[in-house]
Amino acid sequence: MFLLHEYDIFWAFLIISSVIPILAFLISGVLAPISEGPEKLSSYESGIEPMGDAWLQFRIRYYLFALVFVVFDVETVFLYPWAMSFDVLGVSVFIEAFIFVLIPIVGSVYAWRKGALEWS
Repeated sequence: MFLLHEYDIFWAFLIISSVIPILAFLISGVLAPISEGPEKLSSYESGIEPMGDAWLQFRIRYYLFALVFVVFDVETVFLYPWAMSFDVLGVSVFIEAFIFVLIPIVGSVYAWRKGALEWS
């Protein structure tokens, strides 16, 4: 009825890939030295004595620029397979890719018009 034996490799891979990180955390928890003190809890600045508080607030603009970069970077990764097989897939895939590119462009134009990408 069901062909579950075809998924044996999948289940083996899933179990092994789940057990390895768990074992790594358990082994490092057992073998790691435990030493607490004021030096362990202070912030580290390249061996120099820390100045001021370690909690600094960053402007939200840094995160916006990083997010825009990640969106366009991931989009480029997804466009590469389409570009490599464009001659086989045809015009319908070109239209899909165009819509896929158009959505982040419209979003970035909206953010630009709202002033979210201004650095001042």
